[in-house]
Amino acid sequence: MNDVSQFAKWNVADTCSLWNLFASRLLYSTARSAGVRLCCTEFVIYECLHKTGPLRPERIELQNRLKRALHDQQVTPYKIDVEDLQDVEVLRNRKKLSLGELSVLVFAHKTSQAVLTDDRGAQKLARTILAEVNVQNTPHLYAWLYFTSLLGDGDLQQIQADLRGFNRSLDPHLGRYHTEAQRCKAVANRASSEAEG
Repeated sequence: MNDVSQFAKWNVADTCSLWNLFASRLLYSTARSAGVRLCCTEFVIYECLHKTGPLRPERIELQNRLKRALHDQQVTPYKIDVEDLQDVEVLRNRKKLSLGELSVLVFAHKTSQAVLTDDRGAQKLARTILAEVNVQNTPHLYAWLYFTSLLGDGDLQQIQADLRGFNRSLDPHLGRYHTEAQRCKAVANRASSEAEG
């Protein structure tokens, strides 16, 4: 589990993490106000907006939210060179990762940014090419926002409900990170009280 007291604010996001963030307006707007900035690769934009799949109302709404974020320059897409995708180490270990996930890992490595991914396979591979602190996920972001008091106790239920409304449940992971953030917050408050006393 990531250190919930820390979160790298500049992130290269994959498709899954973008969908999870856009599924909860509360989580996304709080992250933006905390200074979290997102970019992605054009492969991710392709997966989100153009890759064929069932056009459910939830997907259409998430696509509309992404289009607004792109228009408002809240998410910046970047091209990735074909040569970058030929990184032998990444391709050899790619397992079942999509081209979007691979491109995000390569771009994060190339630009020394954190990667934001909720895919376990992508997280595992990212840890082989990036520093541990630069491998982040949506539950970690939530926990950091809670730890820093930008989100409160009641916000967890709202965020979980938002995600479930888009068939994107992260309930067990959010719950574990919430518990860890509560623990860390209590420790930090205790240490602060002792220092003042």
